[in-house]
Amino acid sequence: MSKRDFYDVLGVSRGASPEEIKKAYRKLAIKYHPDKNQGDKESEEMFKEAAEAYDVLSNPDKKQRYDQFGHAGMGAGGGGPQGFSMDDIFSQFGDVFGGDDGMFGSFFGGGGGRSRRSAGSNIRIKIKLTLPEMKAGVEKTVKYRRMVQAEGVKYATCKQCNGSGTVRRVQNTFLGQMATNSPCPVCSGMGKMIESKPKEANEQGLISQEIETSIRIPGGVAEGMQLSMNGKGNYGPGGGAAGDLIVLIEGIPHDELTREENNVIFHLWLSFTQATLGDSVEVPTLDGKVRIKIDAGTQPGKMLRLKGKGFPDLNGYGTGDQLVVLNVYVPTKVNSEEKALLEKLADADNFKPSAKEKSFFDKLKDLF
Repeated sequence: MSKRDFYDVLGVSRGASPEEIKKAYRKLAIKYHPDKNQGDKESEEMFKEAAEAYDVLSNPDKKQRYDQFGHAGMGAGGGGPQGFSMDDIFSQFGDVFGGDDGMFGSFFGGGGGRSRRSAGSNIRIKIKLTLPEMKAGVEKTVKYRRMVQAEGVKYATCKQCNGSGTVRRVQNTFLGQMATNSPCPVCSGMGKMIESKPKEANEQGLISQEIETSIRIPGGVAEGMQLSMNGKGNYGPGGGAAGDLIVLIEGIPHDELTREENNVIFHLWLSFTQATLGDSVEVPTLDGKVRIKIDAGTQPGKMLRLKGKGFPDLNGYGTGDQLVVLNVYVPTKVNSEEKALLEKLADADNFKPSAKEKSFFDKLKDLF
């Protein structure tokens, strides 16, 4: 099942301001909150879908990638929000509803005691691709290291917040008493403390582990693009959700072809006789060699277009072309026999520009 457009999910236009995006998400979060719709799986999915949409559209970097590449630019795996848990969703409420999720939880009578586990950090890696791989798409297996929860870590309930992850403060103001909730300073909002851990684990109970994973790169990617694999980054402390794996695309130069947006450029050099008499020649493309016809009397700088031999557009807007730029090679040295032949041709009418052509070139000269 294809994923819905994130703007449609939140019911906002593509030109919506950050405040409009936040307001739309607040409305949906209240409507589909699990505490308000207990046992309703459809509401739970709508709740998660809205949270994922807000996670992307509220982040300027993610929003820019989504606006440019759609869902293809958000997850190299092409699937849903892997690793996007309820903890991730509720951690958004500090931004959306102000402070922390205490107000939101008390609104429904049950979420205020939820501990806040910190999400893990992202990991960035580079993948080098050839132009044919960028065109066709490719699956790459990569190895990298990330921080994961160490086996044998034992936790104890935080005595400061009694496992809630928050501390409540009541202040007297001219408006009366006001209560605020904030993350527990002792356990950093996790609601628990490490009681014991293996000696190889760090102070957060995490250990470095080598990971091997397969990454599906869609056809049409370009150098400098970033793909995100949700939940493939470092784990957070105390069982916090994992961050993302950010994959930066680097291009491997081709010996003969270059890329210009979704088009491929090839410079073909012709001899003077080929350009004059015409010929049939082979040229390289990203899909192999093809034969093209050179018309007699071809002028330097002429461009031939090979339809559909370029890169597919990531948003599905067709495929680019290959542009063959024709150049005529002028020899820098000739022997006495070749010079004599050229001198004979120099006086031939067909080897001189016509009056019309002279006028055209004179006008060009005046322009420059």
